[in-house]
Amino acid sequence: MTPASSGRPDEAERDGLGTRDRILVAAATMLGEDPTARLSVRGVAARAGVSVGSLRHFFPTQRQLLDTVVAGLAALELPDDPLADRSRSASDRLLTALQLVLAEVGAGEQARRHVSSLHAAYVASPPGEDAEHAFHALERLSLGRIEGWLAGLREEGVALREGVDDVETAARFLLTVLNGLALERALPGAPARVAGEEVALRIAVEAVLATG
Repeated sequence: MTPASSGRPDEAERDGLGTRDRILVAAATMLGEDPTARLSVRGVAARAGVSVGSLRHFFPTQRQLLDTVVAGLAALELPDDPLADRSRSASDRLLTALQLVLAEVGAGEQARRHVSSLHAAYVASPPGEDAEHAFHALERLSLGRIEGWLAGLREEGVALREGVDDVETAARFLLTVLNGLALERALPGAPARVAGEEVALRIAVEAVLATG
């Protein structure tokens, strides 16, 4: 029982989720809606339908909450993972996976909101320690997902192209390409450029994989 419990089943228990899980689901949802969300204690508690005291019982600091959410997201297996379809070539599967990442950014107004929030949080002014920690945690999540795809392909026997030192190097390169394409989605004339994204992504994939 959490310190804030009054002996009544709270909302988290009534809907079948324990308080801790309810908090993590709420925080993960907020990050999905806005990757720059600060995950304030009051904001997450309100979204989860639990008291601030209950949240602090499980996660005394914002950093602990963020790190736990990111670790949970990293462990999730994506439904319909394109890397699982071995009837397709390795390069085609990796290309599709990268396209899914870009699809999360959206296009037009959605992409502008995405880029604007990143700029406001991390570029417009020097980020504080908590903001910097949040950025690196989310970056690790993105890199980890790409590294997982590349590691899976290597287990199948797909080699990295000569000159690409390791999976982390390849993943960082691919993430840099994705970041650039995400920015372009927010700029004027985006629809015309989005149509050419597949070519850019295929070039990037071929730059890191030794075989299709």
